[in-house]
Amino acid sequence: MFGRRENNLQNSLIQLKIAAKQVMHLSDKAAKESKAQKERLKKALTSGDIEYGRIYAENAVRKRQESISYLRMASRFDAVQSRVQTALTMNQVVKNIDSVSNELKKATDAMDLEKLEKIMSKFESQFEDLAVRSSTMENSMRSVFTSSSPEQEVNALIKQVTEENNLEVAHAIADAPMVSGTLSVNSSSSRDAEDDALTRRLAALRQ
Repeated sequence: MFGRRENNLQNSLIQLKIAAKQVMHLSDKAAKESKAQKERLKKALTSGDIEYGRIYAENAVRKRQESISYLRMASRFDAVQSRVQTALTMNQVVKNIDSVSNELKKATDAMDLEKLEKIMSKFESQFEDLAVRSSTMENSMRSVFTSSSPEQEVNALIKQVTEENNLEVAHAIADAPMVSGTLSVNSSSSRDAEDDALTRRLAALRQ
């Protein structure tokens, strides 16, 4: 019985590593798409096409949020991998593990993030006695499935691109609701620094 459950843990560890790499790939892809949308925003603003520019800005913000959400999911995978490895090393196996590996494989194959989140919760509860419970994934993961972007971030991105490229389109967005002028380059730089730190922490997942 122990050998069978140990094999299940080994299989689960493999599936977790595969899923983590897939999620990292999706994060990289979303980041590239965000960059491409930002370039389109620049071209649209240069030609004075504010309406198209706003659409590209919304897309860029949404893809950036998606990339960060996938990074956080990858971090969660990494935390659970450590717990599974600890269980194997210490020869401590928890109950009710048999079905989780198959569930994880199916959810990974379909890249069903909602199911993956539920499965990760199962892992967390089953390995709670082996390590400190990892923090629950933030609600931002749900933003992956939304079609809208925060208005203030969209306006801030338009303003940032305008200023970076010395574009004469400020008057065209003067009526757009800005957030007290603070969510611009400084706020964006701080947010980017936080994202860079998370990216460095997860760099091992790309190996």
